[in-house]
Amino acid sequence: MTGRITRRRDVESLETAAGWPNADKNTMVTLASTLVAADADAEGCRFFSALSDAQPDAATPLALAGFFQARVADDAGAVGGALARLDRAAAADLGLPQYFRGLALTALPPDPGRAEQAIADLEFVLAVRDLFPAMLLRGAFAGLARAHAVLGHDEQAADAARRSGLAAAPAGARLTLGGFWANAEDGFRFTSPRILRPEPGIQIAQGYDFCDLAFVTTGDGVIAIDAGTTADRVKAALSDLDFPADGRVSHLILTHAHWDHVGGAGALRGPGTRVIAQAGFPAGLDRERDARPPFRYFTGAAGEFQLDLAPDQLVSEPTPLTVGGTDLVLYPTSGGETGDALLVHLPATGVLFAGDVLMPYLGQPFTDEGSPEGLLEALAFIDGLQPRLLIHGHPPLTDLLTAAAVPGLRAALTQLRGEVLDAIRRGLARPDILAAASLPDVLREHPAAVVPYLVTRDHFTARLYHQRTGYWQPDGSGMEPSTAAEHAAALDLLAGGRQERFADAAATLIARGDHALALDIIRPGLLRYPASSALAELRQTALHRLMERYQQSDPFQFLIYAEQAGAELGPVG
Repeated sequence: MTGRITRRRDVESLETAAGWPNADKNTMVTLASTLVAADADAEGCRFFSALSDAQPDAATPLALAGFFQARVADDAGAVGGALARLDRAAAADLGLPQYFRGLALTALPPDPGRAEQAIADLEFVLAVRDLFPAMLLRGAFAGLARAHAVLGHDEQAADAARRSGLAAAPAGARLTLGGFWANAEDGFRFTSPRILRPEPGIQIAQGYDFCDLAFVTTGDGVIAIDAGTTADRVKAALSDLDFPADGRVSHLILTHAHWDHVGGAGALRGPGTRVIAQAGFPAGLDRERDARPPFRYFTGAAGEFQLDLAPDQLVSEPTPLTVGGTDLVLYPTSGGETGDALLVHLPATGVLFAGDVLMPYLGQPFTDEGSPEGLLEALAFIDGLQPRLLIHGHPPLTDLLTAAAVPGLRAALTQLRGEVLDAIRRGLARPDILAAASLPDVLREHPAAVVPYLVTRDHFTARLYHQRTGYWQPDGSGMEPSTAAEHAAALDLLAGGRQERFADAAATLIARGDHALALDIIRPGLLRYPASSALAELRQTALHRLMERYQQSDPFQFLIYAEQAGAELGPVG
């Protein structure tokens, strides 16, 4: 066997959905980013060239066809054809075509004219950065660094390289198409610090902490929604906000009791602040006190959390609230992550603050929480409420899980739940169920729900399987458990007691793109041969490749692999 062993189910599903007649740009860009991270430029060129031929008037497929053609071009004619495609796309639309043209130009052999055009394209992107997904901005700075270097602009090149956040990344790292960042000091962040103002009187502080902080200005003070991890991080966000003269927080509403949403309450709670939470909040906070995240990159050097908060009001039924002329309705719900969720609705504007009620990872994957049924119930409730704007507790959720995505996501996950339960009844093991997970046809009519569904699919399946099965599996897993050291010793028999056999197998798997399988070989190999520099180097390579794979889609896997690799990625901008 010479090809890849594991299926790229994400790519298969994205290619199917991107080929549907009404596919949205987010699906296409997510597919393109996934292919770049997988070093699958030739496949990208074939796919988007065919898609552009089928949709000759669409600028995004044309831009992506030119982008990938430039990446695989091996002669002047092919480069010229790629640039002609990119130029036609840029003439037809503003935005993504300039972004992908700029990146393509900086990946070609150095040329001053190309570098100047790349700088113009990428500076345009940064000038309208609020209109672009934050995950794409790292690539813009990295491209500017390369273009300025070609022109001998040393200071501009160094500044752009610094602002890309990749100064400490390994050479050749394909981390330019994601906005996650993580290091030992700051921990993990979903995006760079920024203040969003999606509506008059509403401000969202993103990237200052693990969770987002929301603020609603009323005629009688400010309503804060969630409180971050530590007071210092909340204070950093407060210093960048535009508040009324007194800046008084009249109400603090907590969407649930997770550590990253309550630990910084001391920076928001003043003498007259009324703290409101769901009736299940005290029990949820008790669980949090015993459930500090097992990975230090969650919080970095944030120190201990302050989890001694006692709300002034507990909500057990839909509750109207008026503050300074602003009307709100508080809705207690279970949701997909915790049982103590509280939704905050502004009926006059149709804004709904959802916290983590639609969390696609169904809680922290390494803890006993999360509910597939709760997620479906929350989707049904929100679908019925018909909000105009959904604001979640973390940036990717707000970007992906829009109000337009809710009906399709609800229908697709309902179908998935039935398929998974049927597979459990038939005795299938979890890996086999995951391999068979579908792309429901209902998503054809809901293009905005495609990427949210694919981000959720495996986590929904795994959580449902975990909750419906025992510690012995139908295939015999769990019946005769062995320690990691015992398993490594058994594999060493296959390797003939030679550490190079582990290294050779891992290197072959990495070359084929089977990075997770390579890690499964490297870990026992290092248990048997802890001094092996070859295995240690291969481990770093596999971890970085897995970071690249999950740089847009899965913060938990990205975070854990980043910590294991000792990664030091900075913020963008």
